[in-house]
Amino acid sequence: MHEDHLPEHQPVKRERPAVSVDIVSFCLVSNAGLQVLLIRRRFSPFEGMWAAPGGFVEIDESLEQAAVRELAEETGIATEFLEQLHTFSDPDRDPRTRVITVAYLALVPPEATKHRAGDDAAEARWFGIASLPELAFDHQEIIDYALARLRDRLQDTAVVYHLLPRVFTLTELQGAYEAILGESLDKRNFRRKMLASGTLENTGRRREFVEGRPAILYRYRADAASTGKLRPTYA
Repeated sequence: MHEDHLPEHQPVKRERPAVSVDIVSFCLVSNAGLQVLLIRRRFSPFEGMWAAPGGFVEIDESLEQAAVRELAEETGIATEFLEQLHTFSDPDRDPRTRVITVAYLALVPPEATKHRAGDDAAEARWFGIASLPELAFDHQEIIDYALARLRDRLQDTAVVYHLLPRVFTLTELQGAYEAILGESLDKRNFRRKMLASGTLENTGRRREFVEGRPAILYRYRADAASTGKLRPTYA
């Protein structure tokens, strides 16, 4: 008999996969480039190895609520930018059981990068994107996917706004783009395109105490800065 026609008192029993979230958090550090936040796992599997923060979704919370909670519990980080990336579902990605994970991208501005280890994380640390340690699970694949998404988003949004201080020079803005893209950009062309984009506004102020002529400070226009998914700041 086909299962759709089974009597109600004979329910079909199926094994059900667990659902988790993993969060790839990026920040920009002056003279150190693009950084990603990792935690050292306190427990098995992969005890002592580095991984992206994350964990299982509770029965009474949404995926996004789980991502915010896990990031805060394991690292103490709160972010205003959280975007769902992709679902990773290889049957063998977790040796414990069948786990489907939903990855999130978090962007952390300079003033919010202070972190602490907590929950099942023995340690939390920012790593340069080009010098990551060996990672647990399939987290290298997840981080690679997140980096590709971030680079794609640079082409048509002001997403880099979420990695910068509120005001910045054009040199600092170019440095942010170069750190994310992993390549050098022509200074004259970059400045011409950014000033013509309509996304920046001159603050009327200049960066003081620098060598040479003080540089003009810019900020993203309010309508440009709101591009992307803004979330409330969680304490």
